[in-house]
Amino acid sequence: MGISFNQVTGVHADALQLRAERTRILAANLANENTPGFQARDMDFGAALADLQAQGAGEPGSELGSDDEAANLYRVPFHPTRDGNTVELGVEQAAFSQNAADFQTSLTFVNMKLRGLAKAIAGQ
Repeated sequence: MGISFNQVTGVHADALQLRAERTRILAANLANENTPGFQARDMDFGAALADLQAQGAGEPGSELGSDDEAANLYRVPFHPTRDGNTVELGVEQAAFSQNAADFQTSLTFVNMKLRGLAKAIAGQ
């Protein structure tokens, strides 16, 4: 009898994958804070997670890739700049910080699940 790690970790494995992608997007926004014309982007995490779950993530061939651009959105600035850059440092830092905390939460859940599975295998 095999163990399906996708069933063991539940939604958290998919959430980790999406949180890592969102971290990449937010880091690009922060890195381009002073780039004229740069358009800040973000991800609709809920929609992306629903799409990934509907695709049967964890199955072979169902990876997050560049064709998943539907979940990526452009951020509308509160205070537009003259050079066309839509990155607002405070907004991006807050989003990055919240995403890092959410990533850590999902990682903790996966860690607890795997630890429990290891105890069950060991017979404890």
